[in-house]
Amino acid sequence: MPTICPPAAPPRTALRSSPLPLVSLCLGYFMVILDVTVVTVALPAIGGSLHAGVTGLQWVVDGYTLVCAGLLLFCGGLGDRLGGKAVFLSGLLVFTLASAGCALAPTVTALVAARLVQGLGAALMVPASLALLRTAYPERAARARAFGVWGTVAGLAAGAGPVLGGLLVTGLGWRSVFLLNLPVGLAALLLAARHVPHSPAGRARRGLDLPAQTAAAVALAALTTGCIEAGALGWTHPAVLGAFAAAVCGALAFLLLERRAPAPMLPLGLFRLRAFSAAAVIGVLLNAGFYGLLFLAPLYFQQVHHYSALHTGMALLPAVGVVAVGSALAGRLTARTGPRLPVVAGLVVGAAGLLGWLAAGPETPWAVLALPMACVGFGTALTMPASTAAVMEAAPGERGGVAAAVFNAARQTGSALGVALFGTLVATGLVPGLHLSVLIGAAGFLTAAALAARRLPGAGHAAPADRA
Repeated sequence: MPTICPPAAPPRTALRSSPLPLVSLCLGYFMVILDVTVVTVALPAIGGSLHAGVTGLQWVVDGYTLVCAGLLLFCGGLGDRLGGKAVFLSGLLVFTLASAGCALAPTVTALVAARLVQGLGAALMVPASLALLRTAYPERAARARAFGVWGTVAGLAAGAGPVLGGLLVTGLGWRSVFLLNLPVGLAALLLAARHVPHSPAGRARRGLDLPAQTAAAVALAALTTGCIEAGALGWTHPAVLGAFAAAVCGALAFLLLERRAPAPMLPLGLFRLRAFSAAAVIGVLLNAGFYGLLFLAPLYFQQVHHYSALHTGMALLPAVGVVAVGSALAGRLTARTGPRLPVVAGLVVGAAGLLGWLAAGPETPWAVLALPMACVGFGTALTMPASTAAVMEAAPGERGGVAAAVFNAARQTGSALGVALFGTLVATGLVPGLHLSVLIGAAGFLTAAALAARRLPGAGHAAPADRA
């Protein structure tokens, strides 16, 4: 794959001799994932400070995911056309400035608006970061290790969000949750501008396929909105059914437009690649279970055991402490055996952890749930880098940005579905709803494991794009 990195060092040592591209990309991705969960424990303080109601606080959390999921495909196509580095730097700048807006917001309306802009910055960064990783580390084993580190950062950010949020809110107030992004964002901007290589840009393509991308954004936004509102309004409410109907119409329009487009944003033939389509489904099921539990666990500890925000964050540490080990192991296993083994193993371990939450009850000690939390965190950390590598290996090089966008859009959709479904199930009773939720999440993990065993490449088998 073309790269502007100086060829003095052989590709095999690229990751070890030049870690700065990986560091800058991981800093940006850390902020993107952290801001999904770090706000959760800050909501009571935000509500008291800005006199916000339940609906306003819900959109503080969900507006970010909505915009990110709805624009990922568009931003992936934009990165493929303009080059990943320009799009990534733009996303970093937008995200950092929006974080300052969140920290300075005088009202909940201003905070929600700034969170929507944060979602735009995240959508610009995520697909571009994966495409840039593949460019920076072109040798397959080094690339697998880079994806392992990238996945470690994602898992740490997701799990550390409630812990870090509790510490910041307790010590410095809720605005510090967003101010944290300013030094991190500036450091990532400086490092990326200097050290990240340019990814190939398809400037010869005609346009950006705006009609199809608009239809895709509408479909994803409507689906996410329906899932969000279902938790409060119910799955049969006219507004929720209308959102789902709009999602179906948008998806059908997208498919029709893509079939007729001379230069489609997302060639539908990508989904005929077994590893690509399987990894996308795995991303939905994995995030639905993981983020669904991450949403319910703080509620369980706060409402059933009456933990404080800081105590709740510390209670979730078992899900965080194993992430680095799981992701590092995933990178090594993927480089040696292909993605099938770590994905299947991670999903089975994660399913066991979810089933362990069936022991949760009003009198259950924290120690009983520590091992299940560790299993869910380890299993997710083992699965994510390997499934990411499967997507990026299966897609042709010039479609790296779109492939990353599809995978992350699938994950974001899974997160919204998991939070909405699990939140609806606990509406009539937290503990019974929690038990039903983890059963559904475990079933999803095991379904994904079976799919990975059949469709993902194993040792000695390259994805179709690699063979080509």
